[in-house]
Amino acid sequence: MRAVVYRETGPSSVLQLVERDRPEPGAGEVRVRVVRAGVNPTDWKFRAGMMSGYDEVTPGQDGAGVVDAVGAGVTGLAVGDRVWLVLAQHGRAHGTAAEYTVQPAEHVVPLPDGADFDLGASIGVPAVTAHRALTGSEFGPARLGPGALEGRVVLVAGGAGAVGNAAIQLARWSGATVISTVSSDEKGALAVAAGAHHTVNYTVGDPAAAISAVAPDGVDIAVEVAPAQNITLDLDVVKVHGLVSIYANNGGDEMTMPLRAAFGKNLRLQFLILYTLDAGLLRAAVDDVRAAVAAGALRVGADAGLPLHHYPLAETAAAHDAVEGGVVGKVLIDVSD
Repeated sequence: MRAVVYRETGPSSVLQLVERDRPEPGAGEVRVRVVRAGVNPTDWKFRAGMMSGYDEVTPGQDGAGVVDAVGAGVTGLAVGDRVWLVLAQHGRAHGTAAEYTVQPAEHVVPLPDGADFDLGASIGVPAVTAHRALTGSEFGPARLGPGALEGRVVLVAGGAGAVGNAAIQLARWSGATVISTVSSDEKGALAVAAGAHHTVNYTVGDPAAAISAVAPDGVDIAVEVAPAQNITLDLDVVKVHGLVSIYANNGGDEMTMPLRAAFGKNLRLQFLILYTLDAGLLRAAVDDVRAAVAAGALRVGADAGLPLHHYPLAETAAAHDAVEGGVVGKVLIDVSD
């Protein structure tokens, strides 16, 4: 089979397209013929030096394809099933940038009817991250779905990104009023296409005033991608007992915040990453994301606010470079037909 690998960390030039034996599933494992692989920022960050410990790595946490073989003891999955993958390269050397991948059965999720492989390869890391960001408060829901966020106001920073897009769609599906901050009219149009009720261009005027004009009683949940830059804004607009969910460090690795303002609002800060997420919380997120896909509430493409950028497997390095360079939309690798 064809696979993309790297044997040392570094720039995208360390990625190589090679031929490897097709892996065999063991007990509790499933082999998937990968049709699409998704590229996330963690993929290039791991490749650039954040991850080591393997002689050879095939990148890719997300993907979609068809079950090709099932190991002993696996139930609920059968050869021929259309599936999507979650955390495919977590704790193992080989992810989705290959024609076949062997995964623990719990990382292989049936793809609902009507959902194509582009969508399946786009929802793993972004949608599960967005789910956790929206469900971490003791005053909020443990699960998402119609009515779960009814009457709540959700602020999504960077609504034109993949996680922001998923957060908008999941919050809207769950009944929230959604505000998204953006840096341009073009990105504002993408956030609206995703389902945002209101957008605020944070590069113009006073964004706190603009958000407060829409949500005078404050925001219940802020989904934050750039805390080093935005924490003061979050403190200004989040209501008492509100939640700020921080999932990335865009714009800086250190955050300084006024503590008294946070004390005064009984504010909850949630820092999140999927790789150490409790297995029960991960399963709940996967179940809710699957339900949202089945309901047509999670979509991809320009009309859903997330333009798609396709690369062949042989150009995985260019796909990594596009994500590292901040391309707007979702980068996918076309692995097979």
